[in-house]
Amino acid sequence: MDDITIRLAQEPEADALLARSPLAALVGMLLDQQVPMEWAFAGPHTIARRLGADDLDAHAIAAADPDAFAELLSRKPAVHRYPGSMAKRIQQLCAYLVEHYDGDAAAVWRDAASGAELLERLKALPGFGEQKAKIFLALLGKRLGVRPKGWREAAGDYGPANVYRSAADITGPESLAKVREYKQAKKAAAKQAP
Repeated sequence: MDDITIRLAQEPEADALLARSPLAALVGMLLDQQVPMEWAFAGPHTIARRLGADDLDAHAIAAADPDAFAELLSRKPAVHRYPGSMAKRIQQLCAYLVEHYDGDAAAVWRDAASGAELLERLKALPGFGEQKAKIFLALLGKRLGVRPKGWREAAGDYGPANVYRSAADITGPESLAKVREYKQAKKAAAKQAP
């Protein structure tokens, strides 16, 4: 796709990696918890740089020494607030991709016949629960042009066009601010609930 617009990391080089690398996009989504979204989605670029590579390699990450990989994520500035546990999760994700998809992250969605099938494949990934899988499905459809039949429905609340609910809806600083407003309002409503 020539018109891919990824602005999740809000850093041109990190966003370019997310746009061209299916594994980087998956790892960024995996890291997107308990840290600001830009920090999470910049993580794959930081990891690749520290590995001396221009992309992530599922085979190499899965085979890496766990302590050395955790140290790589822990270096200042750390890739995540919890670099040790996230290093383990990234290695589990990569090991799963190696075992089930020969290390090819795009194979997770390449031949999915429907949005429902793709959602099930995403939920099977280590570290991807229902909500994260739906958000990533919406990201694939809205930003990366992966649109199997029924993808919007399978993505649930994250599927509709012209909403600002998740990483799938971010195209720049303005939409990032709208997503943050939505999340803050949702948290406030949850606190008000009995």
